[in-house]
Amino acid sequence: MTAAAATARETAEEYVRAWLARDAEKALSFIADDVVCEAPGGHIEGVEGYRQFLAPFVAGLTGGRLLDVLVSDDTHAATLYKVDVPFAKDFRGMEYLTVKDGRITEVVSVFDLSPVIAAGAYPQG
Repeated sequence: MTAAAATARETAEEYVRAWLARDAEKALSFIADDVVCEAPGGHIEGVEGYRQFLAPFVAGLTGGRLLDVLVSDDTHAATLYKVDVPFAKDFRGMEYLTVKDGRITEVVSVFDLSPVIAAGAYPQG
């Protein structure tokens, strides 16, 4: 594994461990100012938009763990996680991250929205 791939892995792992510990600000320290995110709820641009996506989720966590970090090349890593939130146990998801210079520039977040919608926890607007 190259040093750049180790950095992608380390950045991805530290980022997920931070939000799993309910520390949104630490997690956001790994996010580039111009981050772009595709999530089940839509397209997000910029670190402030990402904060609005991440912070409420992190605040609602009641538990969770990182299942794996997979590295595909020098700048990409996928994280697999399982979390508990008030409306769902073993809520699973993954993020495909692009990492450049130790900062996450792109996020593809994949999770099933149906338990969120069923619990009325999905913001309507």
